[in-house]
Amino acid sequence: MGYRIGVDVGGSFTDFAVLNEETGTLSTLKVFSRPDAPGEEIALGLDTLAGTAGLRAEDVVHFSHGTTVGVNTVIQRNGDRIALFTTAGFEDVLEVARLKIPEIHNLYCSRPMPLIARNAVFGVTERMGADGQILRAPSREDVAAQLARVRDMGCVGIVVSFLNAYRNGANEAAVKTMIRDMAPDLQVYASSETWPVIREYERTITTVISGYVQQRVSHYLDRFETVLREKGLTCPLLISKTNGGVMAIDEAREKCVQMILSGTASGVIGAGYLARNSGYDKIMTLDIGGTSADVAVIQNGEAQYGTGELIGEFQIYVPSVSVSSVGQGGGSVASVDALGMLRVGPESAGSTPGPACYGRGGDRPTVTDAMAVCNLIGHMPLGYGAVTVDHDASRRVCAPLAEALGCTLEEVAGHIIDISVSSMYAEVSGLISRFGVDPRDFHLFAFGGAGAMLACFLADELDMKGVVVPPRPGVVSAFGGLIADLKNDFLRTVFTDVTVQALPALQEALSELETEANSWLRDRQGYKGEASLHVVADMRFAGQSYEIETPLEPDWIRSGDIAAILAAFWAEHTRLFGHADEKAMAQLVNLRLIIVGPTPKPVLQEAPVSDAIVAPRMTPTAYFGGKPYKTPLYHRDDLACGSAFSGPAIIAQDDTTTVVLPNFTLRVDTFGNLIIEREA
Repeated sequence: MGYRIGVDVGGSFTDFAVLNEETGTLSTLKVFSRPDAPGEEIALGLDTLAGTAGLRAEDVVHFSHGTTVGVNTVIQRNGDRIALFTTAGFEDVLEVARLKIPEIHNLYCSRPMPLIARNAVFGVTERMGADGQILRAPSREDVAAQLARVRDMGCVGIVVSFLNAYRNGANEAAVKTMIRDMAPDLQVYASSETWPVIREYERTITTVISGYVQQRVSHYLDRFETVLREKGLTCPLLISKTNGGVMAIDEAREKCVQMILSGTASGVIGAGYLARNSGYDKIMTLDIGGTSADVAVIQNGEAQYGTGELIGEFQIYVPSVSVSSVGQGGGSVASVDALGMLRVGPESAGSTPGPACYGRGGDRPTVTDAMAVCNLIGHMPLGYGAVTVDHDASRRVCAPLAEALGCTLEEVAGHIIDISVSSMYAEVSGLISRFGVDPRDFHLFAFGGAGAMLACFLADELDMKGVVVPPRPGVVSAFGGLIADLKNDFLRTVFTDVTVQALPALQEALSELETEANSWLRDRQGYKGEASLHVVADMRFAGQSYEIETPLEPDWIRSGDIAAILAAFWAEHTRLFGHADEKAMAQLVNLRLIIVGPTPKPVLQEAPVSDAIVAPRMTPTAYFGGKPYKTPLYHRDDLACGSAFSGPAIIAQDDTTTVVLPNFTLRVDTFGNLIIEREA
């Protein structure tokens, strides 16, 4: 008998999903996160599972882990002090960036300060041609002089990002060798090794973020591995990746940029699997934890991917599950600003001290406290018994806001919820536009500790088809890490017109990528099963300054089927923009190969329909929009396939609380999902 374990460490709780391979049963658990002592929450969870589920360390055959330590390091700006070596004359690359303001409708906004200060950016005299020919090699004397200045500044690492290194990384490699020879104690990060994408700023900022968080991530992973080995686990340890896959822990230490969004990506992968197997082909995910609300689009069970996802204030250009995050979580703090306006977030109470109602020392009102004031949560323990909601504490911290705004406690709590939902609405609207989808065709798939709590509010605002709440919504991210496949992306910038003359270059690039991908999966990851290869091209019309991702069949390139490649691009351009100029020259900028090694997946079991009448456990008075409603409260364990009733209603369970608004109905489908839809 073997166990597969997925763990997701969030801002407030750490979630566990445990699959028994012999029986197919899934066990779940939540414990408080320990940002003050990373790794201790995992040790506590394993001890708890040993006592409740009889789990033994020697029986664990798979352990995957998602974490937010990388992205939090960027957000909090507490990473390493590092320097940047760039081509002489291009020292302003981080300041110039793309000359875009962060908020296009706010003329007073400013771009963020770079993670590397201007006085820590040093030009190296070298030049690589756009065709990959070395025009001038770097000199040891020049590098030594710049290295002395780095030493004087107390930097612990150096990012090397030179002009046109995406074509040929030889000059970067030469400088990296020189630095390691002269200063072996310094970490060196070369852009051509991190992610050799075209465009200098994109490649540089991606490598800067990777170097900025590397030491902190590496120390965290060391601690994580030590805890698990001390607990007796001998299985390979896997880390969730930004692209929705997993990789070995040793590789994660070297390429932490690939795991910087691991926690959010795992949630989308888990939600996509559950939705696809439950028969829902168009969903938007809503993952709300203690700090943020994350939203993604999934069509036909497949997550949408892209580059340029935001990491704090900066974009990162490795392939990522496309997730939009807004600083509205269950722990988001509400306050009245100097102008007398009610604000919610982005500051969060986190796990320590957390919302006031958690009884852990929190003394500021949060979204969770607003839900408690409205009497929508707290009638049963939360977080697998970790929390008993203190309603009086929530009312106490919300009282100053009500007094300042001249309204009742219930009204101010309703306003806090409304503002939180409106912030999500604004972010989701941008995501909808980005992928060209109509929310009226989609269900909102709610998970995370607070996703089901607020999903109905957001779905109502977006006029969506309804809400889907899976059986264990609080641990979907951990489940996603458990089922994630071994997956990696490999890139070549070819930058060519799509013509017959381009075929040799495309075929050579594809062959090289296939060799790299198979070596990674078989040799580095030790994978023995069947794998799949997928090709994506970044394509555009000549003269355009942006590309769109176009899925291609590898055989089109191997056989030289230019017509099929062009047809795929035209179809994708038409889908996104409503037109395609088939007479214009098309260009292929980047060729990307994705290799996937599938891992075992649980089979979702359907349940027979029950006609039993379900009685509520109690009928408290809850408040919606400041108005009181007698609201039946059900326990999730009492509901069965076929259960149905009208809102308002509250459904309590160990890992979350689901809220059903007035004028909505709820039914339970054959897979145990709660389906919440507007009354006809």
